Amino acid sequence: MPVIDLDGVRALGRELSNWGRWGEDDERGTLNLITPEVVTAAAATVRRGVSFALSVPADENGPHDMKTSGRFNPIHTMTRYRGDSPRGDAWDFASSEDMLIIGTHSSTHFDALAHLWYDDLLYNGRHHDTAVTAWGAVHGSIQNLVNGVVSRGVLVDVPRHLGTTHLAPGTQVGPADLDAVLGAAGVTPRPGDVLLLRTGTYPRQRRGLDVAPGASPGLTWECARWIRDHGIAAVCADNLAVEALRANGDGPMIPFHMLAIRDMGLLLGEMFDFEDLAEDCAADGVYECMFVASPLNIPGGVGSPVNPIAVK
Repeated sequence: MPVIDLDGVRALGRELSNWGRWGEDDERGTLNLITPEVVTAAAATVRRGVSFALSVPADENGPHDMKTSGRFNPIHTMTRYRGDSPRGDAWDFASSEDMLIIGTHSSTHFDALAHLWYDDLLYNGRHHDTAVTAWGAVHGSIQNLVNGVVSRGVLVDVPRHLGTTHLAPGTQVGPADLDAVLGAAGVTPRPGDVLLLRTGTYPRQRRGLDVAPGASPGLTWECARWIRDHGIAAVCADNLAVEALRANGDGPMIPFHMLAIRDMGLLLGEMFDFEDLAEDCAADGVYECMFVASPLNIPGGVGSPVNPIAVK
């Protein structure tokens, strides 16, 4: 197992840094690559008018354990049902209501640029003491994405390319793998694209199918340069952290996150479900779509649940 050199991560971060690229006050990072022309081109990918939800159910059957991850699965409960609401005299009507207790990172979600930092600095060189407070994120808040993310989505179906249902624990997907999968699918990455990485991991667990326990499969930290070179605006994956977890030796646990969020200002989405979309792409041979997702309007939020949609 290779050991990741923290100084090497820092050096690559300096090489790939987007600090100041879109101005000193920038709050959107690589989403600036999604121009009106990119959105218009994304709309042109819609040919059949079919849509696919890319979120996992927001319920108690998630992967989180407070003892190990510090996160809890969503909690849904009814607050009004079976007629225990006030009734109208004339119409004898009643209503039902419910409540959802959910962490901003406990289901399908986007990470805000304020979600992660190292060496005391967040994206665009802001110090964590003033950027993230007890109130929330003063800079890099998820609220900066409230107008939504609309772009071309390109599915990178690694397991199907390899002739399997899901990647084994610890499988590392590198730049050459991305080239091979997209090349076989006939997709050329374009600036402003949203990369949809399918590993087949978490959605498979949700369906009660066997997945061997262990380190999560995902991207290697070297993919950060590939993403910069191709002008990718966001990366969303069907695993817990986009990158390969516990597969980086004794170095930092999430070096890709460090490079992506803190240095590049790259939007990351986690715990997506690409299973239905992947089946459709395999059937019609089209691995592009219009990707649409919007976070909740959370002032100071460092992440947000989303219900992304792919339209083909």
